[in-house]
Amino acid sequence: MRKKKVLIVTQEMQPYTSATTISEIARQLPQYVQEHGMEIRVLMPRFGSINERRHRLHEVVRLSGMNIIVDDDDYPLVIKVASLPEGRMQVYFLDNEDFFRRKHVFVDEQGQPFDDNAERMVFFCKGVIETVRKFGWPPDIIHCHGWMTSLVPLFLKTAYRNEPLFQQAKIVYSLYDEPLGNNPEDSFLSKALVSNLGTEDLKAYQNGTGIKLQKGAVIYADAVVQGSQDIEGGLLDMIAGMDKPFLPYPGEDKLAPIFEFYQSLLPEKVSE
Repeated sequence: MRKKKVLIVTQEMQPYTSATTISEIARQLPQYVQEHGMEIRVLMPRFGSINERRHRLHEVVRLSGMNIIVDDDDYPLVIKVASLPEGRMQVYFLDNEDFFRRKHVFVDEQGQPFDDNAERMVFFCKGVIETVRKFGWPPDIIHCHGWMTSLVPLFLKTAYRNEPLFQQAKIVYSLYDEPLGNNPEDSFLSKALVSNLGTEDLKAYQNGTGIKLQKGAVIYADAVVQGSQDIEGGLLDMIAGMDKPFLPYPGEDKLAPIFEFYQSLLPEKVSE
């Protein structure tokens, strides 16, 4: 029996960024999963606040060179990697001069969200899927952390639904208390459209006249984890009405419950 493969997609991770509590779980979980016999890969954005020299990032030339289309414009995707010796892990970073070289992560000096956060999210989510395709590495679990990853479930269930690499993957989405996940700019829907997607595919992300990214991610995911103790009641009510595996907030010691949740989603054996 081959090792199960777990792809962790996160908007942040210690020691590279620490904007919210997501960075802590994104650091601890992959190491725990790896130490318990699963193979892992971690993908995150290469924000400008990350010190490349200190963390010894270097470009992976064989993976770089792709262009990602966002709102009819082409943006080059550069892939970098760094090692976490204490965790015996490698972390892959998705980089682009236009989207990720600024020194702030999601908001500017005045605390206002960047105008292009929607484009940055679309670029990252599409880039993640294209990078994994280039790996040629079929994940059994894809676990998304943070509003910036919220389009990954949509893309995998629609535009990439016939991609053989992802046919066996179970998509897990962790819900966090994230105000930035609500009401991006009105142009979000047009920017999120890719290849054969239509506006109907994006209705899951609409909440009346606004946009609620985590709502759409929950609808398209195969399973949901409550990552924060305090989550908007409407989302929890929605999940309660769905026939979908759900792990309620497991408390501070959350690594073992999440690992067991992974195991519950997978068949006992995964063929070679």
